[in-house]
Amino acid sequence: MYSKKITFKNKQGQLLTGEIDLPIDKKPLNYALFAHFFTGNKNFTAVRNISRALTQNQIAVMRFDFTGLGKSEGNFEDTNFTTNISDLISAAQFLTTNFQAPKLIVGHSLGGAAAIYAAKQIKSIEAIATIGAPAHPSHVAHLFSTHLEEIESDGEAIITIGGRKFTIKKQFLEDIHSKDLPKILKDLRKPILVFHSPQDKVVEVINAREIYKAAHHPKSFISLDGANHLLTNKQDSFYVGKVISSWANRYVNPDEQEELSTDKSVVVRIGREKYTTEIVARTHAILVDEPKKYGGKDAGMSPYELLLASLGSCTAITLRMYADRKEWNLREVKVHLEHFKQHAKDSKDCTNSNTKIDVFVREIKLKGNLTEEQKSRLLQIANKCPVHKTLENTINIETRLRE
Repeated sequence: MYSKKITFKNKQGQLLTGEIDLPIDKKPLNYALFAHFFTGNKNFTAVRNISRALTQNQIAVMRFDFTGLGKSEGNFEDTNFTTNISDLISAAQFLTTNFQAPKLIVGHSLGGAAAIYAAKQIKSIEAIATIGAPAHPSHVAHLFSTHLEEIESDGEAIITIGGRKFTIKKQFLEDIHSKDLPKILKDLRKPILVFHSPQDKVVEVINAREIYKAAHHPKSFISLDGANHLLTNKQDSFYVGKVISSWANRYVNPDEQEELSTDKSVVVRIGREKYTTEIVARTHAILVDEPKKYGGKDAGMSPYELLLASLGSCTAITLRMYADRKEWNLREVKVHLEHFKQHAKDSKDCTNSNTKIDVFVREIKLKGNLTEEQKSRLLQIANKCPVHKTLENTINIETRLRE
């Protein structure tokens, strides 16, 4: 996933900050908007995980901080549900002008309700996904139920949510109570996917039933059994992102593109663009490129850097496993590597002086309460890592054309 920082102005002229997450080849088929939960921000772990899963399916994601939150300008106390909807519309306009009109909108918790409202006004949106969304925006008032009298009498109150203090004004309460989400859904003719956990203690699962009942077909419901409201278990958030990716492709009409997959261990693809190369192994994807001085775009590691990374990571993992098995106090391993070619005559390990050989230099830094004997043993073990042994073996590479 490649992320690009962006800023844009809301309707009040305040600067909002965000990021656009792109697929590794930076060529998305479609764009999505993400609306985070009440008092949250664009960098919440679940938001990033869902976004990462979407980018793996060629859907770029714009996530941003609502007015007064994160690094966005404005005062949170002056915002409300209506301004959140307005911010989403401004974000969609920014995407349309500078990138591509969003076709998918995803909302978490109160952001899910805001996404439904915004989808009604953003013509380019063709599909909606909500996660733990309330059927009525006024549901959020339970977070500060003990302060309702104070808000009514004094016009505002300071409440604590997630360890942070926020000022909630009376206008916020009036705004959320004025919104009728079921009515919006009855007038909305766009596909919707509803995620909710039966164990959600913040927004009860009955809300999902109301949303589903009010929405028109095509509509779908996915139960997030065992998940909490904020999807703090990364497996839950990745699952949500993957399901949205598959579901959305049915409705956002992406261009035909062959999915990069293989029945082997790894598959690599390069197109016409110098020299950006996609690599996929299982469910993991990375980008490889050449530095700009060699004609590439420096969008990822070079092939030799990737080779060094393989040796370094295998070394570190091997040392970690060995130290754990021995119950040694090894806190951290850093492996510094470089590669170069050297005349064979300059190497004590080679008898042929007419050729050049590849030399890998590996420097290992160990942190922990280790004896000199333990450090010496770990250095020996480093030479036994599988990638090291593979590089030192005689290698036979078979190459053939594939239909």
